[in-house]
Amino acid sequence: MSIFNGRRLTNTTFKLDIERMRQGWYSDKYFENVGHMLETLGRQGYVFRAESPRIANNALGDMSVGDMRVEMQWFPRRKPYALIAGVDKALSMLYHCTGFFDDAGEFCGAWDQLEVEAVQDGVLAHYNGDPMVVQPSIKVRGIYRHFALLETPTLGILSRASRIATNVYNTLVAARGKSVLFFPARFDVHEVQAADGYAYDIAVQRYNKDYQGHLKSFVSTDAQGDWWGGFGGGTVPHAVIACFLANTTEAMLCFADTQPSQVPRIALVDFNNNCVDTSLAVAKAMFDRYRVLKSQGQEEEAEKFRLFGVRLDTSSSMRDSALEPLGDPALDLGVNPRLVVAVRKELDRAWESWDVPTSWQEETRTYCRGVRIVVSGGFTPEKITRFESLGTPVDIYGVGSSLMANDASTNTDFTADVTAVCVGDDWVPMAKVGRQSCDNPDLETIPADYVAREEANKGAS
Repeated sequence: MSIFNGRRLTNTTFKLDIERMRQGWYSDKYFENVGHMLETLGRQGYVFRAESPRIANNALGDMSVGDMRVEMQWFPRRKPYALIAGVDKALSMLYHCTGFFDDAGEFCGAWDQLEVEAVQDGVLAHYNGDPMVVQPSIKVRGIYRHFALLETPTLGILSRASRIATNVYNTLVAARGKSVLFFPARFDVHEVQAADGYAYDIAVQRYNKDYQGHLKSFVSTDAQGDWWGGFGGGTVPHAVIACFLANTTEAMLCFADTQPSQVPRIALVDFNNNCVDTSLAVAKAMFDRYRVLKSQGQEEEAEKFRLFGVRLDTSSSMRDSALEPLGDPALDLGVNPRLVVAVRKELDRAWESWDVPTSWQEETRTYCRGVRIVVSGGFTPEKITRFESLGTPVDIYGVGSSLMANDASTNTDFTADVTAVCVGDDWVPMAKVGRQSCDNPDLETIPADYVAREEANKGAS
């Protein structure tokens, strides 16, 4: 699956649409056109008789263009680096769909005729802007027409998964070791959730490796955890508070009462645009229920009413009514540092006004100060960096659409270039001007039977 466990995922996980992929359904049409052209030339026995600007004609011999063996490399061009993800799915495409259809219309696989090298998901590929100096994620040598159709889908999964992984990684760095909840499912079609959630998990593991962290992966849908064994988590949406006639406290009490204790109780506290008062009301009601049950010796039931956190999700066009205008009004809109500080301050001292026996005061204090603050709504690495630089007491960031950003700075496009052709027994450089074959120490040889090996390992474990 990645550098973190040394294993590779196979199509048991991906469930590719193999039949249509072999037919070019997912490929740019010109790859289908040239594949047909090369196959036809091969059957006609065409050999290259024109002049080459790169090779002397007397060195060519009878070159069958239709069966030309090439070296191709897949590489990213995101500065200063890209966190690579999606390699295993690209390999699965090559494994199942490299080949050709015979005269009877039967597919003849040719994976075993390829020489393949690939990195593992989770490596960093550095790029300084010079396309002559790149770090390939995959290199393949083989008959070009056998895998020409696969350039489009392999580039697609590498580009998207690596973009998501890199965006998440940069967000985690900005958050300085605080958890980042993965909330982008609502911003794209559902078919991409598994790949996106996998890329997120790769980024979390890479951050832990680089920064000696212990972060866990938190996704919002089961689909996002499909490739790595995770499950979606979450608490209440605004819609259910509306069902409780805007009574956030009652909604949370009912939620806590009906959900397994392992589900974190996080109250969404901006529905009535007063995060401070709502947080205090929910905390008091949850604690009261907690104290009664614990006093009765019902420890497990009491834990259902432990408030894990409050989530601030104020719209960017609103000023929370708990805040008095101060300075630039724009600074008070949405979820802002001053609002977070206010909520933290009031939660920390809320226990002082609660009527509890002296024997309960220390536990009451710990309960209040243990309530975490989760923020969401328009968070980007830049916004998180500002919150962190101000020492804002955020515990967890919920991030959505910015993790899918695809602008000039986050673009993680991959390119696939033919860099050499086989003339006789020699590999001759044949990249377009401005490109060349490059090496990457993270590349490793992929055995022809790698799928069988991985499935055997999976069965053994």
